[in-house]
Amino acid sequence: MSITKTLFEAAKEQYGALGVDVEKALATLATIPLSIHCWQGDDVGGFERAGAKLEGGGIEVTGNYPGRARSVEELRADLEAMYALLPGAHRLALHMSYGEFGGKPVDRDQVEPSHYRGWIDWAKAKGLKLDMNSTFFSHPKASSGFTLSSKDKGVRDFWIEHGKRTREVSSVIGKELGSPCIHNVWIPDGMKDYPADRIGYRRNLEHSLDEIFEKEYPLSQLKDAVESKLFGLGSEAYVVGSHEFYLGYAITRRKLLTLDMGHFHPTESVADKLSAILLYCDEALLHVSRPMRWDSDHVVTSSDELRLLAEEIVASGRLPQIHVGLDFFDATINRLGAWTIGARSMLKGLLAALLQPRERLLAAEEEGDWFARLQLFEQSKSLPLGAVWDYYCAAHDAPLEREIIDRVHGYERSVLSKRR
Repeated sequence: MSITKTLFEAAKEQYGALGVDVEKALATLATIPLSIHCWQGDDVGGFERAGAKLEGGGIEVTGNYPGRARSVEELRADLEAMYALLPGAHRLALHMSYGEFGGKPVDRDQVEPSHYRGWIDWAKAKGLKLDMNSTFFSHPKASSGFTLSSKDKGVRDFWIEHGKRTREVSSVIGKELGSPCIHNVWIPDGMKDYPADRIGYRRNLEHSLDEIFEKEYPLSQLKDAVESKLFGLGSEAYVVGSHEFYLGYAITRRKLLTLDMGHFHPTESVADKLSAILLYCDEALLHVSRPMRWDSDHVVTSSDELRLLAEEIVASGRLPQIHVGLDFFDATINRLGAWTIGARSMLKGLLAALLQPRERLLAAEEEGDWFARLQLFEQSKSLPLGAVWDYYCAAHDAPLEREIIDRVHGYERSVLSKRR
C-alpha cells in the first residue's frame, strides 16, 4: 500500500469518528467544476491587438514576469498544462476580446460566432465547457468612463450591440458544447467625484440591459449574469452598477447575480451575502479572488475568507445552482503557478467544507450549545485534510501537493523560458 493510501485511510478513520463520510465528500467534490479564467495567462491581453494589454476601466495588471502567452496557440498550451495539474473536470471562462480575428480589425460590435470557432473546436477536443464575458473596458468608446449608462446614445448603442453579440456567441457555445454558457456582464461605469444625476445613469443602464437581454435563448444554451462593484480606479465616488442596482435587477429579471470577492468593502463578507441572495435568486455566479486592501485580484490562497465562502457554498445545499469561477491576474510570478495555486486552493477549500462534521454542527446549534459548535469548527481545522487531498489528486491523475513546484518549474524551463 502506498504512503498516500496509508495516510488517506488513517485520515478517513479520524473524519469518520466525527460522522463524516469521506468517500461521499470526494464524490461530491468531483461534481463541482471551476470556471477558470483565461486572462491570467496573458495579463488580460486578448487578441484584438497583438502584444497589447487590456488596460483601463479599473483593470490594472502589475508585473512583467517572463513567459506571457502572446498568441491563442500559446495560451491554449498553457491552459492545457494548467488543467493537467488539477484534479477533476473544469470549465474555461473567456472574454470576448479573446476571439480569433485573423489579424484583421474587428470592433466589438461586429464580433460573430465564427471568431470563436477555434475555441469551440478546442474545447470539444479537450472535453471542456466554456463560459463568456462581455468586454466593456479598454476601448476608445469606454474612455469617458461610461458604456451602457452613457448619456451619449451612440456610445450606449455601440455597447448594447456588443452585449447582444456576446449573448449570440455564448448561445452557440452552449448549444455546441451541450452545457449552458454563463455570460457575465460587468461594466466599469462610474465617476471619480460625486455626480449630479445618479439615477439618470442607472436608468440608462437598466434600459440598456433590458435591450441586451430582450432576445430569449434556451437556458440549456445560455445563462446571463450581472456583476456589481463597490468602486474602481477613476470611479471612487460613484459606480453605476452597484450591488443594490444589480441585486434588484437580477431578482426582477431572473438573472444570475455575480458576487466578486474583491468588489465589496473589505469588512463585507461575500460568504454571508450568498445565503441571502439564494432566497430570492435561483442561481448565483461567484468570482473568487483575493483582494488586498482593494480589488487587486491577488492569486487565491487558502485564506479565512476562502474557507468561509466554501463552507457557505456547501452549507447552502444548492451546489448545482452556485457556479464557481476564478478571477485574478498576477504578472509578478509564474503565470501557470498562479493559476495552479488559485484553482487548487479553491478546490481544497471546497473539500475542507465537505469534510466538516455537518450533522454534529447543526445538532449543536439546534441545542444552543455554542461551545460544542465552536469546538467542532476548531477540531475540523486540525484534521488531516492534506492526506485526503493528496489521495483525491492521485485518484484523478493530478500531481500531489509536493510535486507542484517541480511540475511548474519544468514547464517554465521547457516552454515559457523560450518566449521572448
